[in-house]
Amino acid sequence: MTGSNNTNKQDILLELHDIHMFFGKVCALSGVDLKVRKGEIHSVIGPNGAGKTVMMNIINGLYSPQRGNIFYKQQKINALRPFKRAKLGISRTFQKVEVFGGMTVLDNIRLGRHIHMTSGITGGSVYIGKTAREETEHRRFIEEKIIDLLEIESIRHKPVGMLPYGLQKRVELGRALALEPELLILDEPLAGLNLEEVEDMARFVLEINEDEQWKITCVLVEHDMGVVMDLSDRVFVLNFGNMIIDGTPEEVQNHPEVIKAYLGEEDMYATRR
Repeated sequence: MTGSNNTNKQDILLELHDIHMFFGKVCALSGVDLKVRKGEIHSVIGPNGAGKTVMMNIINGLYSPQRGNIFYKQQKINALRPFKRAKLGISRTFQKVEVFGGMTVLDNIRLGRHIHMTSGITGGSVYIGKTAREETEHRRFIEEKIIDLLEIESIRHKPVGMLPYGLQKRVELGRALALEPELLILDEPLAGLNLEEVEDMARFVLEINEDEQWKITCVLVEHDMGVVMDLSDRVFVLNFGNMIIDGTPEEVQNHPEVIKAYLGEEDMYATRR
Protein backbone atom coordinates (compact mmCIF):
# COMPACT_ATOMS: atom_id res chain seq x y z
CA MET A 1 0.00 0.00 0.00
CA THR A 2 1.22 3.53 -0.73
CA GLY A 3 0.04 6.98 0.11
CA SER A 4 -0.81 9.61 -2.48
CA ASN A 5 2.15 9.96 -4.84
CA ASN A 6 0.98 12.38 -7.52
CA THR A 7 3.90 14.46 -8.73
CA ASN A 8 5.57 15.71 -11.87
CA LYS A 9 8.51 13.68 -13.15
CA GLN A 10 10.68 16.80 -12.94
CA ASP A 11 10.04 16.95 -9.19
CA ILE A 12 11.56 13.49 -8.62
CA LEU A 13 15.19 13.77 -7.57
CA LEU A 14 15.79 10.07 -6.79
CA GLU A 15 13.91 6.99 -7.91
CA LEU A 16 14.45 3.33 -7.09
CA HIS A 17 12.48 0.97 -9.33
CA ASP A 18 11.91 -2.74 -8.60
CA ILE A 19 15.11 -3.13 -6.57
CA HIS A 20 16.11 -6.68 -5.61
CA MET A 21 19.19 -7.42 -3.51
CA PHE A 22 20.35 -10.86 -2.41
CA PHE A 23 23.23 -12.00 -0.25
CA GLY A 24 23.51 -15.68 -1.11
CA LYS A 25 20.04 -17.06 -0.55
CA VAL A 26 19.05 -14.23 1.78
CA CYS A 27 16.78 -11.62 0.20
CA ALA A 28 17.62 -8.19 1.65
CA LEU A 29 15.33 -6.18 -0.65
CA SER A 30 12.45 -7.47 -2.76
CA GLY A 31 10.88 -5.33 -5.47
CA VAL A 32 11.45 -2.03 -3.66
CA ASP A 33 10.18 1.18 -5.26
CA LEU A 34 10.97 4.64 -3.89
CA LYS A 35 10.48 8.17 -5.21
CA VAL A 36 12.13 11.07 -3.40
CA ARG A 37 10.91 14.53 -4.36
CA LYS A 38 13.15 17.57 -4.46
CA GLY A 39 13.10 19.50 -1.19
CA GLU A 40 11.71 16.68 0.94
CA ILE A 41 12.87 14.92 4.05
CA HIS A 42 11.95 11.35 3.13
CA SER A 43 12.51 8.96 6.02
CA VAL A 44 13.08 5.22 5.81
CA ILE A 45 12.11 3.16 8.85
CA GLY A 46 11.81 -0.49 9.75
CA PRO A 47 12.96 -3.06 12.32
CA ASN A 48 16.62 -4.07 12.59
CA GLY A 49 17.49 -6.21 9.58
CA ALA A 50 14.69 -4.76 7.44
CA GLY A 51 17.13 -3.70 4.70
CA LYS A 52 17.42 0.04 5.39
CA THR A 53 21.21 0.35 5.26
CA VAL A 54 21.36 -2.00 2.26
CA MET A 55 18.98 0.39 0.53
CA MET A 56 21.23 3.37 1.37
CA ASN A 57 24.30 1.49 0.12
CA ILE A 58 22.51 0.89 -3.18
CA ILE A 59 21.66 4.58 -3.52
CA ASN A 60 25.24 5.77 -3.09
CA GLY A 61 26.79 2.90 -5.07
CA LEU A 62 28.44 0.71 -2.43
CA TYR A 63 26.15 -2.14 -3.54
CA SER A 64 24.81 -3.01 -6.99
CA PRO A 65 21.33 -4.56 -7.02
CA GLN A 66 20.82 -7.87 -8.84
CA ARG A 67 17.68 -6.43 -10.37
CA GLY A 68 16.10 -3.02 -10.74
CA ASN A 69 17.22 0.50 -11.58
CA ILE A 70 18.36 3.63 -9.75
CA PHE A 71 17.60 7.02 -11.30
CA TYR A 72 18.98 10.37 -10.15
CA LYS A 73 17.57 13.43 -11.89
CA GLN A 74 16.04 10.96 -14.37
CA GLN A 75 19.50 9.61 -15.24
CA LYS A 76 20.11 5.90 -14.74
CA ILE A 77 23.10 5.57 -12.39
CA ASN A 78 23.32 1.80 -11.80
CA ALA A 79 26.82 1.60 -13.28
CA LEU A 80 28.24 4.66 -11.53
CA ARG A 81 30.74 4.13 -8.70
CA PRO A 82 30.28 6.04 -5.41
CA PHE A 83 32.68 8.89 -6.28
CA LYS A 84 30.86 9.46 -9.57
CA ARG A 85 27.54 9.66 -7.72
CA ALA A 86 29.15 12.12 -5.29
CA LYS A 87 30.07 14.31 -8.25
CA LEU A 88 26.43 14.25 -9.33
CA GLY A 89 25.40 15.60 -5.92
CA ILE A 90 24.79 12.55 -3.67
CA SER A 91 26.45 12.61 -0.25
CA ARG A 92 25.96 10.58 2.93
CA THR A 93 26.76 9.96 6.55
CA PHE A 94 27.07 6.47 8.01
CA GLN A 95 25.41 4.46 10.75
CA LYS A 96 28.77 4.19 12.50
CA VAL A 97 30.84 7.37 12.50
CA GLU A 98 33.47 7.33 9.75
CA VAL A 99 35.98 10.06 10.55
CA PHE A 100 39.77 10.37 10.55
CA GLY A 101 40.53 10.48 14.26
CA GLY A 102 44.10 11.74 13.94
CA MET A 103 43.10 14.71 11.79
CA THR A 104 41.58 17.97 12.97
CA VAL A 105 37.93 18.89 12.62
CA LEU A 106 38.82 21.37 9.89
CA ASP A 107 40.88 18.85 7.93
CA ASN A 108 38.15 16.21 8.13
CA ILE A 109 35.62 18.65 6.70
CA ARG A 110 38.08 19.85 4.05
CA LEU A 111 38.23 16.32 2.68
CA GLY A 112 34.65 16.77 1.52
CA ARG A 113 35.73 19.65 -0.72
CA HIS A 114 38.14 17.59 -2.82
CA ILE A 115 35.43 16.93 -5.36
CA HIS A 116 35.23 20.66 -6.13
CA MET A 117 38.97 21.20 -6.53
CA THR A 118 40.02 22.01 -10.08
CA SER A 119 43.74 22.66 -9.63
CA GLY A 120 45.90 19.81 -10.92
CA ILE A 121 49.04 18.36 -9.35
CA THR A 122 51.23 21.02 -10.93
CA GLY A 123 49.00 23.89 -9.84
CA GLY A 124 48.58 22.45 -6.36
CA SER A 125 52.33 22.30 -5.84
CA VAL A 126 52.62 26.10 -6.19
CA TYR A 127 50.39 28.03 -3.80
CA ILE A 128 49.80 31.11 -5.95
CA GLY A 129 47.27 32.43 -8.43
CA LYS A 130 44.30 30.18 -9.16
CA THR A 131 45.29 27.57 -6.57
CA ALA A 132 45.50 30.15 -3.77
CA ARG A 133 42.18 31.74 -4.77
CA GLU A 134 40.47 28.37 -4.93
CA GLU A 135 41.81 27.36 -1.52
CA THR A 136 40.59 30.66 -0.04
CA GLU A 137 37.11 30.17 -1.48
CA HIS A 138 36.83 26.62 -0.14
CA ARG A 139 38.07 27.71 3.29
CA ARG A 140 35.52 30.52 3.37
CA PHE A 141 32.70 28.13 2.47
CA ILE A 142 33.69 25.72 5.26
CA GLU A 143 34.24 28.36 7.90
CA GLU A 144 31.35 30.69 7.14
CA LYS A 145 28.70 28.10 6.33
CA ILE A 146 29.48 24.66 7.73
CA ILE A 147 31.35 25.44 10.95
CA ASP A 148 28.90 28.22 11.75
CA LEU A 149 25.88 26.01 11.05
CA LEU A 150 27.13 23.12 13.19
CA GLU A 151 28.38 25.39 16.01
CA ILE A 152 31.86 23.84 16.13
CA GLU A 153 34.05 26.95 15.94
CA SER A 154 35.68 26.22 19.32
CA ILE A 155 36.86 22.73 18.30
CA ARG A 156 37.90 23.38 14.70
CA HIS A 157 41.60 22.70 15.35
CA LYS A 158 41.15 19.71 17.68
CA PRO A 159 41.83 16.10 16.59
CA VAL A 160 38.48 14.45 15.92
CA GLY A 161 39.49 11.27 17.75
CA MET A 162 39.66 13.20 21.02
CA LEU A 163 36.11 14.55 20.73
CA PRO A 164 32.94 13.14 22.29
CA TYR A 165 30.85 10.94 20.03
CA GLY A 166 28.15 13.57 19.52
CA LEU A 167 30.66 16.08 18.18
CA GLN A 168 32.19 13.45 15.91
CA LYS A 169 28.71 13.03 14.42
CA ARG A 170 28.64 16.75 13.68
CA VAL A 171 32.03 16.57 11.99
CA GLU A 172 30.87 13.71 9.78
CA LEU A 173 27.79 15.73 8.84
CA GLY A 174 30.04 18.71 8.10
CA ARG A 175 32.19 16.64 5.76
CA ALA A 176 29.07 15.43 3.91
CA LEU A 177 27.86 19.03 3.57
CA ALA A 178 31.25 20.11 2.21
CA LEU A 179 30.37 18.29 -1.02
CA GLU A 180 27.44 20.73 -1.41
CA PRO A 181 25.06 17.85 -2.18
CA GLU A 182 21.58 18.09 -3.59
CA LEU A 183 20.72 14.75 -1.96
CA LEU A 184 22.02 13.85 1.50
CA ILE A 185 21.63 10.33 2.90
CA LEU A 186 21.58 10.35 6.70
CA ASP A 187 21.98 6.83 8.06
CA GLU A 188 20.87 6.91 11.71
CA PRO A 189 22.34 10.34 12.53
CA LEU A 190 20.82 10.26 16.02
CA ALA A 191 22.14 6.85 17.09
CA GLY A 192 24.13 7.03 20.33
CA LEU A 193 23.25 10.67 21.06
CA ASN A 194 21.81 12.02 24.29
CA LEU A 195 18.58 14.05 24.33
CA GLU A 196 20.28 17.44 23.92
CA GLU A 197 22.42 16.14 21.06
CA VAL A 198 19.36 14.64 19.37
CA GLU A 199 17.59 18.00 19.51
CA ASP A 200 20.65 19.75 18.05
CA MET A 201 21.05 17.24 15.22
CA ALA A 202 17.35 17.40 14.36
CA ARG A 203 17.67 21.19 14.21
CA PHE A 204 20.64 20.93 11.85
CA VAL A 205 18.75 18.55 9.56
CA LEU A 206 15.77 20.89 9.40
CA GLU A 207 18.00 23.87 8.65
CA ILE A 208 19.89 22.25 5.78
CA ASN A 209 16.57 21.15 4.32
CA GLU A 210 14.61 24.38 4.73
CA ASP A 211 17.15 27.23 4.70
CA GLU A 212 17.49 28.98 1.33
CA GLN A 213 21.30 28.77 1.38
CA TRP A 214 21.16 24.96 1.60
CA LYS A 215 17.84 23.50 0.38
CA ILE A 216 19.15 19.92 0.54
CA THR A 217 16.83 16.99 -0.07
CA CYS A 218 17.33 14.36 2.67
CA VAL A 219 16.82 10.61 2.89
CA LEU A 220 16.77 9.89 6.61
CA VAL A 221 17.15 6.44 8.15
CA GLU A 222 16.18 6.62 11.79
CA HIS A 223 14.72 4.64 14.69
CA ASP A 224 13.55 7.62 16.76
CA MET A 225 9.90 7.75 15.81
CA GLY A 226 9.30 11.09 17.48
CA VAL A 227 11.94 12.73 15.30
CA VAL A 228 10.83 10.87 12.17
CA MET A 229 7.22 11.92 12.54
CA ASP A 230 8.14 15.51 13.35
CA LEU A 231 10.70 16.06 10.57
CA SER A 232 9.49 13.99 7.63
CA ASP A 233 7.44 14.96 4.61
CA ARG A 234 7.07 11.28 3.74
CA VAL A 235 7.96 8.00 5.43
CA PHE A 236 8.90 4.74 3.71
CA VAL A 237 8.49 1.58 5.79
CA LEU A 238 10.47 -1.61 5.19
CA ASN A 239 9.95 -4.99 6.80
CA PHE A 240 12.05 -8.04 5.85
CA GLY A 241 13.07 -6.31 2.60
CA ASN A 242 9.52 -5.51 1.53
CA MET A 243 7.80 -2.14 1.43
CA ILE A 244 4.78 -1.85 3.70
CA ILE A 245 3.86 1.74 2.89
CA ASP A 246 5.33 4.94 1.50
CA GLY A 247 3.15 7.77 2.72
CA THR A 248 2.74 10.79 4.94
CA PRO A 249 3.64 10.51 8.64
CA GLU A 250 -0.08 10.45 9.45
CA GLU A 251 -0.74 7.60 7.02
CA VAL A 252 2.22 5.64 8.37
CA GLN A 253 1.45 6.02 12.06
CA ASN A 254 -2.09 4.77 11.53
CA HIS A 255 -1.22 1.86 9.23
CA PRO A 256 -2.01 -1.45 11.01
CA GLU A 257 0.91 -3.36 9.45
CA VAL A 258 3.37 -0.65 10.52
CA ILE A 259 2.03 -0.70 14.05
CA LYS A 260 2.35 -4.47 14.16
CA ALA A 261 5.77 -4.70 12.51
CA TYR A 262 7.56 -1.71 13.94
CA LEU A 263 5.80 0.81 16.13
CA GLY A 264 4.11 -1.67 18.41
CA GLU A 265 1.81 0.99 19.83
CA GLU A 266 -0.27 3.44 17.82
CA ASP A 267 0.88 6.37 19.94
CA MET A 268 4.40 5.13 20.65
CA TYR A 269 6.00 8.14 18.99
CA ALA A 270 3.70 10.61 20.74
CA THR A 271 5.67 10.39 24.00
CA ARG A 272 8.52 12.31 22.33
CA ARG A 273 6.35 15.32 21.47
